[in-house]
Amino acid sequence: MTGPLVTDRAATLDGFVPWPREFARRYTDAGYWTGGPLGERLRGWARAYGAATAIVADSPAGVVRLSYAELDHAVDDLAAGLDGLGLSAGDRVLVHLPNRIEFVTLLFALLRRGVIPVLALPAHRRVEIEHLARLSGAVAYAIPDTHEGFDHRALAEEIVVAVPTVRHVLVAGQPGPFTALAALADTGHRQRDVERPDGDQRPAMAEPDPSAVAVLLISGGTTGKPKLIPRTHWDYAYNAAASAELCRLTSDDVYLVALPAAHNFPLACPGILGALGVGARIVLARSPSPETAFDLIARERVTVTAVVPALARLWVTAAGWEGPDTTSLRLLQVGGARLDAELARRIPQVLGAAVQQVFGMAEGLLNYTRPDDPAEVAHTTQGRPLAAADEIRVVDGDGVDVPAGVVGELWTRGPYTIRGYYLAPEHNALAFSPDGFYRTGDLVRLTPEGNLVVEGRIKDVINRGGENVSATELEEHLLAHRAIAHAAVVGAADEQVGESVRAVVVLAPGETLKLTDVRNYLLARGLARFMVPDLLTIVDELPLTPVGKIDKRELRRRFD
Repeated sequence: MTGPLVTDRAATLDGFVPWPREFARRYTDAGYWTGGPLGERLRGWARAYGAATAIVADSPAGVVRLSYAELDHAVDDLAAGLDGLGLSAGDRVLVHLPNRIEFVTLLFALLRRGVIPVLALPAHRRVEIEHLARLSGAVAYAIPDTHEGFDHRALAEEIVVAVPTVRHVLVAGQPGPFTALAALADTGHRQRDVERPDGDQRPAMAEPDPSAVAVLLISGGTTGKPKLIPRTHWDYAYNAAASAELCRLTSDDVYLVALPAAHNFPLACPGILGALGVGARIVLARSPSPETAFDLIARERVTVTAVVPALARLWVTAAGWEGPDTTSLRLLQVGGARLDAELARRIPQVLGAAVQQVFGMAEGLLNYTRPDDPAEVAHTTQGRPLAAADEIRVVDGDGVDVPAGVVGELWTRGPYTIRGYYLAPEHNALAFSPDGFYRTGDLVRLTPEGNLVVEGRIKDVINRGGENVSATELEEHLLAHRAIAHAAVVGAADEQVGESVRAVVVLAPGETLKLTDVRNYLLARGLARFMVPDLLTIVDELPLTPVGKIDKRELRRRFD
């Protein structure tokens, strides 16, 4: 065993809920938690795979390719450059980068220093970013200069004023008034040349505790604003490595990062971390659009990628028109929402790849259909748990286990499922049972073979194309509009994105309102585009339950 149990030094980050000592001992003894921290694992991968290509990405200057050795050196350069900013182990840095090489180099540079990346999504805007910066106590904010026409430097200027803890803004690209990541890396490279004249290019640094928090992921925001999910080096390394093994990933594979890299799915299921761990090649896609993805699949001979159901549908439809070369693609992982069986059956026919359903959560538990599963299982279920130590319960509203085949809420605990959100004691009291089971809010049933079938949710959240829209949070913003007296947000069935977002509102006397007015208002308030409603329905009054709450079941019935 390497390092102390997670209940010792690792608990020094205030707000982190560790695994109880008996479970930590159980998981270390069973070999789930082993090895060094994630930043140091990259050194081992670089030694093992040296000259092999690690990452490919398109850039304004052309196609960029880094070998494993070059990636390791680039991470060292950036880690050394970060030293000059005074960042210390345990500090948090809000990372708001799209799919570009700087995401990977900065991620590993922070991990190598024991600084904790807080992984925001590219679609996030001022409301989410300010909240995440405050909640995490971020000391730095990493951004692109521009992305998809949006100038992140202007947003950063607002964040620096609003959140006093943010002392540094690090920019991939033209920095404007801030600090360029490239300049930091150059400084680090020169500094190491001076300080290590013996030819040893590795900077001297204290190795982080592998049982400590490595990264803070973002929850789907199912109850109000997003929560922070603390993943340790040990549990996240297992998450990625075991997923790579289950998916039969090898050094011959080419993994396309089509979804935003900050998502748990393309980052560690097996994603970037799992692929690098076996010497595979990573290809970063600027966009998940069929045009971009199909070009990269053909050019780089991509073998594996991960998408959400709405994107899978779009790719299948586009492939029928364009006839792309997807002959290299052997596995298409689909997760983030339930995949309908008919689409699952079409994917192999159109794209030529086997389908693997992935049902999981950034909080931990991952369920996969297996490569050897019969087609019917792969097409109609969401798989079974990754680890033998994953404990799952399917319970009724009173927390009593239901028989197999009966729908209930999924509860889980295990070696890579958190025991609490970061700095959220009140929410944790509701989200976790007294004996440590995470109450997922997902409604599932178990097949006789032990596979899970997802039947819905009990949480007030809309899954729009794999992005979770908190109805509660959106309602709060709608009610701030002067024309809206009452508001409710519900999901509406949508063939393209699974669920679209419907705002049902009662107007204040004498007011009028159009959907474009609502959308423009919410975007001006800094909401991400995926949060704004797709549909606006104006009613005279909202239906209420007998206890006076808005009856969302009745709203969905009326407008479905």
